Amino acid sequence: MRAAKAAGILALGLVLGACSSGADSLAEQYRSGSGQNYISGDGAITILAPDSRGEPVAFEGDLDTGGFFSSTDIAGDVAIVNFWYAGCPPCRIEAADLEAIYQEYRDQGVSFIGVNILDQAPTALAFADEFGVTYPSIMDANTGSVRLAFSGTVAPNAVPTTLVVDKRGRVASRISGVLSEPNILREMIEDALAEGNE
Repeated sequence: MRAAKAAGILALGLVLGACSSGADSLAEQYRSGSGQNYISGDGAITILAPDSRGEPVAFEGDLDTGGFFSSTDIAGDVAIVNFWYAGCPPCRIEAADLEAIYQEYRDQGVSFIGVNILDQAPTALAFADEFGVTYPSIMDANTGSVRLAFSGTVAPNAVPTTLVVDKRGRVASRISGVLSEPNILREMIEDALAEGNE
């Protein structure tokens, strides 16, 4: 109970700290290397060979756009799962790149889904409108169920985190932190598309 309260206070502090300085100034701080008020990865990349991947990950939740999402809706697709929240400066920086890659691959058996870990739907939708993001996000702030589903071998342990999930629903690769080089994600997608279904 005490740990849960501490985590909640930390999360609230991160959000309030991010909001108090203004999102644009935080994004500028991040670009200049002095970003604060969020926890981000270092851009580390993890790639798992097909025979070393864990079990398929089932996840679901309410969408920012209304309705409900289940991983069964995209069974057989390569899935890009991006963990984010609106006050996260690197999430703002990578939004346009993620959207561009989504548009490139959306008709090739690749699905994109965001997982908003902190906000409610109106904030997530305002972010999507500001940055032109057209794929939906699961609202995970109240339940944490999507984060829990992915808490195994290649957990989303930083914000942002981008996971590539193979056609069988297993995590194939992870970018921990901002997507600084979009072609790396493209290569991960191409590799996952090239794999068989077995």
